[in-house]
Amino acid sequence: MSDERIDCLIVGGGPAGLTAAIYLARFRLSVVVVDAGHSRAALIALTRNHAGFPEGISGKALLARMRRQAELHGARIILGRVEELNVAPEGFIVRSSTGELRAGAVLLATGVTNLRPPMDETLHMRALEQGRLRYCPVCDGYEVTDQRVAVIGAGARAAGEAEFLRAYTASVTLIALEADDGLDDSQRRRLDEIGVRRIAGPAGDFALEDDSISLACSKGRLRFDAIYPALGSAVHSDLAHGLGAAVTQDGCIRVDAHQRTSIDGLYAAGDVVLGLDQISHAMGEAGVAATSLRNDLAKQAPFLR
Repeated sequence: MSDERIDCLIVGGGPAGLTAAIYLARFRLSVVVVDAGHSRAALIALTRNHAGFPEGISGKALLARMRRQAELHGARIILGRVEELNVAPEGFIVRSSTGELRAGAVLLATGVTNLRPPMDETLHMRALEQGRLRYCPVCDGYEVTDQRVAVIGAGARAAGEAEFLRAYTASVTLIALEADDGLDDSQRRRLDEIGVRRIAGPAGDFALEDDSISLACSKGRLRFDAIYPALGSAVHSDLAHGLGAAVTQDGCIRVDAHQRTSIDGLYAAGDVVLGLDQISHAMGEAGVAATSLRNDLAKQAPFLR
């Protein structure tokens, strides 16, 4: 990129960013997507939860389709990383690993990264591909119906995930990653009432076996059909924070009903915004954000072709 002027920069090429790119390009705006190539959606081996794909689709295949669609309508997608945003007259100055440009508006679709259990990258990817390691009970709890399931984590987050999964299978075990399970008495009673087994940590030494995934814990080596880490996530809101945009206590970007942040001309959509971390939800937010962005820009300078 050179020191050029565009209507909109989108940071992040996941489902939210690419949906926004499709909308904005079809609004006949000049659109650049800068994508670091680490969309969480790309890690999905197969989802049967996304409408329109009854046989399922991989995250990589879905993203590839969306990129083609965005580019078909004129959006430019660049592999790189946005390093700095600064407010400037009539928009923003954007500095990235591929150069500098000026944008009338910016949409942040930077997402989050799941915090992982202690396992190397190769094992982690193999476990995901085999469906032995899963991160989203809302997405794929159905797939573990009547299986042996473990939730790895502590506190209210892990307890809530274990209770959610209990609706799919009678065999749910909550294992603390560290020594302390972080549960209070009421949470322990609730898990006991619904039949969730509790095991003290630490947990580690994960391994894939022929038909299961195993780990070592205070009860020895245990095997499960699937493991759900409930360890939280890292929210990628640094660019918004650097501009002084309002964020939640957990770091999610605060937006209004039209996906506007507290900074004029800055919008956000997808998992970086507090809400349901689902592809369909991210895409819906992106459609709202793109339409708001287009209409806001039009108030400044009507789009007459």
